Amino acid sequence: MPGTIPSNLATRDIESLLHPYTNLATFRETGPLIIERGQGIHLYDTAGRGYIDGMAGLWCTALGWGNEELAETAAAQMRKLAFGHLFGGKSHDGAIELAETLKEIAPCPTSKVFFCNSGSEANDTQIKLIWYMNNALGRPRKKKIISRRKGYHGVTVAAASLTGLPVNQTDFDVPIANILHTSCPHHYRFAHEGESEEAFATRLAAELDELIQHEGPDTVAAFFVEPVMGAGGVIVPPATYFDKVLKVCAKYDVYVVCDEVICGFGRLGTAFGCEAFGFEPHAITVAKALTSAYVPMAAVTVPEVMYQATLDQARKIGSFGHGFTYSGHPVAAAVALKTLEIYQRERIVERAAKLTPQFQARLMALAAHPLVGEARGYGLVGAVELVADKASKRAFDPKAGVGPRAAAFTEAEGLLLRFLAGDVLSICPPLVITPEEIDELFDRLTRALDRTLDWAKRQRLS
Repeated sequence: MPGTIPSNLATRDIESLLHPYTNLATFRETGPLIIERGQGIHLYDTAGRGYIDGMAGLWCTALGWGNEELAETAAAQMRKLAFGHLFGGKSHDGAIELAETLKEIAPCPTSKVFFCNSGSEANDTQIKLIWYMNNALGRPRKKKIISRRKGYHGVTVAAASLTGLPVNQTDFDVPIANILHTSCPHHYRFAHEGESEEAFATRLAAELDELIQHEGPDTVAAFFVEPVMGAGGVIVPPATYFDKVLKVCAKYDVYVVCDEVICGFGRLGTAFGCEAFGFEPHAITVAKALTSAYVPMAAVTVPEVMYQATLDQARKIGSFGHGFTYSGHPVAAAVALKTLEIYQRERIVERAAKLTPQFQARLMALAAHPLVGEARGYGLVGAVELVADKASKRAFDPKAGVGPRAAAFTEAEGLLLRFLAGDVLSICPPLVITPEEIDELFDRLTRALDRTLDWAKRQRLS
């Protein structure tokens, strides 16, 4: 808030930066919260006030802040080779070793790895490669991509088209052609009255089947999924959902991409999110925790059938015409390799699995709070959905601003969470969080919810 930071710094921010995912109109009045430093799971603003970062930055800083190994690795690589590209057959040892490592640990058969700089770029790349492959295979009509309502796959033009959230599409003139959306697997919000999770999953699979038949199986190329839908509200699908929908995909030869940008590298207590739900996609997208967010990097896995198609196209066209200046950047590759080494050495995935019962117990206890319609989560990620009436699941009027107000109260309690559409507060702490810190996080969140309830009563909202 402006009162907590030097006024000139707040003014400079307001007058110079265009902030993502921010109400730009009200922001001119509230001003920024400027973070100065971080250590462990804590962040500190310019007034010296500390916060538990309950969102691991943006679902990404798995190892928390101030990791000296990662800092030293980046500095050493900058001194050795600060930049190196992969165009025209050039390479460097970091990109080679990281590609080998990702091939080894990937949860699906992988022939090659393609590097990008963000999850959005990576999912754009997935779409382009799918179209490229089907052209090479003589299937020019098989181009339609299916995503899910409330899914999140990024904000570049094609990735924003995949993303099934209104705020990412309204007035941006997306989705583009050939991008379709099917049902969201959120039982709490979208199940019919009395419909079990099993019946709900069966119905959603049938709806996907009907969509593919309606569009024409020879025109549907791929299905994009997140194991747990992050930015859409931390939506955990029914237990049998993936088994049912992926059988539909197999029936119609639909390529399955698992977006592991949030769930990958231990978040769900398994190395990759798809492993938590027991399915094997054709390819995965990774980013965020790949480097613990210390430097930008993302990657796409490429199966053998797709690689062979790119070879055929290269013979015909003369070059594989896709890539980024910073694909496989040597500093990012070095930091990613060190991050993966730390995950293995410190048994971060196993640690997350061990902490899950405590985290989920504290999360589910919030379901009893008068404001909480549903508490949901998996592994070390969760959310609480705030409602005006628990019995009917009636949501608050969005104009009431209950979600933003709750997020402000959590900030006042020294806890940073993410406010999502539908009055949802998401929780995704660094994987290095301790049992004591988990309890402190939820104690602060409980106090914030109590303050929100008192405010809502005064406003006669609840």
